[in-house]
Amino acid sequence: MTRRGAWAATAVVCSALFLIGLDFTVLNVAIPGLQRDLGPSMAETQWLVDGYALTLGACVLAAGTLSDSYGRRRAFLTGLALCAVASAGGALADSAAQVVAARCGMGLGAALFMPATLATIAHVFRGAAADRRRAMSLWAAVAGIGTLTGPVAGGWLVEDASWRAAFWLNVPVALAVFAAAVVFVPESTGPQPRPLDRAGALLSSGALLALVWGIIEAPGRGWLSRPVLAAFVTAAVLLVLFAWWQRRCPTPMLPLSVARNGAVRAAAVALALMSFAVFGAMFILTLYLQQVRGLGPWQAGLRITPLSVGLAIGAGAAALVSKRYGPRTAVTAGLVLIAAGCAVLAGDTQVLAFEGFAGFGAGLVAPSATETLMASVPEESSGLGSALNDASRQVGSTLGVAVLGSVLVTVSTGHSAPVTATGDAFVRGMTAAAWTAAAVTLAGAGLAWFRLPGADGAPGRAAEDAAWKTSAGSASVPDPQPVHGLAPKTVHHP
Repeated sequence: MTRRGAWAATAVVCSALFLIGLDFTVLNVAIPGLQRDLGPSMAETQWLVDGYALTLGACVLAAGTLSDSYGRRRAFLTGLALCAVASAGGALADSAAQVVAARCGMGLGAALFMPATLATIAHVFRGAAADRRRAMSLWAAVAGIGTLTGPVAGGWLVEDASWRAAFWLNVPVALAVFAAAVVFVPESTGPQPRPLDRAGALLSSGALLALVWGIIEAPGRGWLSRPVLAAFVTAAVLLVLFAWWQRRCPTPMLPLSVARNGAVRAAAVALALMSFAVFGAMFILTLYLQQVRGLGPWQAGLRITPLSVGLAIGAGAAALVSKRYGPRTAVTAGLVLIAAGCAVLAGDTQVLAFEGFAGFGAGLVAPSATETLMASVPEESSGLGSALNDASRQVGSTLGVAVLGSVLVTVSTGHSAPVTATGDAFVRGMTAAAWTAAAVTLAGAGLAWFRLPGADGAPGRAAEDAAWKTSAGSASVPDPQPVHGLAPKTVHHP
């Protein structure tokens, strides 16, 4: 493929990625309109937001395996078609349950085509390291900007039409990207098809669903109520079973060679915590701007715009910082900035300062962590690497909305309808949620510093010392054994 053709394919897959980000947040500012029309509780409101990200995060690893085996363009086109159909269903819904079902269908479609976006970039730029790095930075920036553009687009649509327009918007966009993909996106697969790990997919999806259900339902039912405790126990048991099965399955959904790679784990956690803090706080912030400050949907959406600006600037700086100082510095600094932004929001409810810190920080984290993760898996399994990257983001976003929304509920009102809380009560809940996000993100910054590669491609000293201790006095630390050709490879940063 020519260089021009590679960039054309990149433009198409990034357009689809923008649609994913847009869908994640486009309903945030439409919540008051949805409540007036359909009357959902706060728990149902969280499901309206989380149903999309939860389905995407739960299914994307399995979808990545399918795209590697049966064709990335095929998965891309199938996912776009499903997204268009589900969006039309959401626009025609007449109950909160139907809207949640439509959002889940959209999430399933996004799970099918999202891994193909990054895998296609890796495929068309193979052997062109500089262009690949620029394309991945563009990918990361588009992913964030699409998500942060959602409230603006949603606000405009809600004020000029209704919340249903936020669903109708997807249909022509998905069809246009579908047509462009047929022309410009080449088909690609991994060298050896791998069967789908159905048991692993069911166990991981069930664990995530049980965990999120428990977190969202806890404020209304009680954190120590039997259904909530049962959900948490179920999630823990399913996660243990998933880990056990991945060790024994001949074709695991998450191969051990990938799971044991310290850089992959640290990059995935950094992406998850970035999404947890930024998008969880953004969900609460859109409620605050409308319920407490009395802004309309369009005005509230515009107030979120500085996050997009900060993210775009941060993404531009990330390549320079990562190249000179290594991804460890870029990711750690980004997470610290996000934590600082959340602390400012908690202390003085300074929305603009939060957006500046958190946006620039997320811009530093996303491309640096993504490049590290993708460089740490073999090129023939780029669909799996892309899916792991996507799953980390979406699981983090899902838990951010669930956890921070539940903290808001518990502190502000203590029951299941906190969107009626205004003034001091809402601010108390938002403050507690923001401090929670700051603490979690700051802990992630420490992990990133000790586990991600520096400018020389090596992890931090503390991580090296820990690895030597783990070897129980051996002369060297053995590399993890490759599983089905997924041997870990060293990350080199120029």
